[in-house]
Amino acid sequence: MSYALRDERRYRYGDYRRWPDDARYELIDGVAYLMAPAPTTDHQTLLLELALQVRSALEGAPCRVLIAPVDVLLPRGTESDDEVDTVLQPDMLVVCDPAKVTLRGVRGAPDWAVEVLSPSSASHDQTIKLAAYERAGVREYWLIHPTDRVLTVYRLGAAGYGKPVIQELSGESAVGVLSGMTVHWEPIVSRLLPAGR
Repeated sequence: MSYALRDERRYRYGDYRRWPDDARYELIDGVAYLMAPAPTTDHQTLLLELALQVRSALEGAPCRVLIAPVDVLLPRGTESDDEVDTVLQPDMLVVCDPAKVTLRGVRGAPDWAVEVLSPSSASHDQTIKLAAYERAGVREYWLIHPTDRVLTVYRLGAAGYGKPVIQELSGESAVGVLSGMTVHWEPIVSRLLPAGR
């Protein structure tokens, strides 16, 4: 299932910034999608453990790891921030160009974006957000399914995202856009709750 729409209007980041903080939205091509309520504890555990590994591995590098909620503005050109019509909040992202990071968020495609799937977001993340990330030039996009313990990796080529690489959350996974960066799954998966809890 995809996220519910706020309404049928088209919005820009200037509108989005004036909305109350009691509900979170993402904008994709001007359409406002209401984000799901608080994620599961497995979602949060996986995200925290992954971010800790990545942060440690990036020590001393110019890259910055950020976790949601953080606004990622994906402009189509040189329009002002207030005119940007696609603003996403990936669960985790890595940006290696310090000029893209501002106090308000990130302007421009991150090098790596990660979404941890849940029943309320899986369809949205695997279709609508996938297309938005591809169009914006996000070089690597990971979809992690904590329940099924599966990782799907999209890497950007000359013709867009190629065929995804799919693997179990076991052993390790190299991050193609970060030289020498490898995610080790055992310490992450070992912290997830047993199935059925």
